[in-house]
Amino acid sequence: MAIEPEETPGVPEWLVTFGDMMSLLLTFFIMLFSMSEIRQEQKFQAMLESMRKAFGHDMSMLTSVPGPHTPQNSNFAKLASLGRARRANIMKGGAPVKAPVGSEPRVMSLRPDGDPTTAGLVFFREGSDELTEAAKKTLQSLARQIEGMPQRIEIRGHTSNRPLAHGSPFRDHWDLAYARARKVEAFLVKLGIDPERIRLGVAAGNELKYDGTDRLRQEENPRVEVLMTNETIESQHAPKPDSS
Repeated sequence: MAIEPEETPGVPEWLVTFGDMMSLLLTFFIMLFSMSEIRQEQKFQAMLESMRKAFGHDMSMLTSVPGPHTPQNSNFAKLASLGRARRANIMKGGAPVKAPVGSEPRVMSLRPDGDPTTAGLVFFREGSDELTEAAKKTLQSLARQIEGMPQRIEIRGHTSNRPLAHGSPFRDHWDLAYARARKVEAFLVKLGIDPERIRLGVAAGNELKYDGTDRLRQEENPRVEVLMTNETIESQHAPKPDSS
């Protein structure tokens, strides 16, 4: 009489496969539910990046297609937006990088924060201190705006860095810049601006508005700036506190 072989103890193989399938389905539906609850674009992009990395596809094809597509790699966008100094210390292991070259040959801060704000610009012809008709109209419009205000005004003369023409009546760029500032001062006083509010300043060719080779842009350098300060006339005439 033949003896039937005993079955191997444990669960059947089909049950293991069925259990794996149910686990995957449960995970899939949990993921769908989580995606339906995402409301913020940043979190959605982070989730997509995580899924792409998990499935071995780090970048979406949309990032290489021209058009108004949302960037598919927010981490890269954040790094690109960081400044030069911050990128050098990312996770305390970043390497120093050079600043990107912009469209302008040089970026310079003419004045620190808290200094006077520009109320108007008056442009001059190269080497001349005569007010043009356009400059007079600019000053007339400016005078209507600042007339009656208590703030002190600084009139600051500028020149280009070109050499003065032979036979120029001005000794140097400082002399020319000062003459331009005086012409603007006289015209504003004629328009009714209180002369006690006015202060003259001269920068000559040391604060160029444009330092490139474009001839049209170079015409922005011979100018006078009319600046509004935070100082008022009343503060100058206010009585000093008695120290006794």
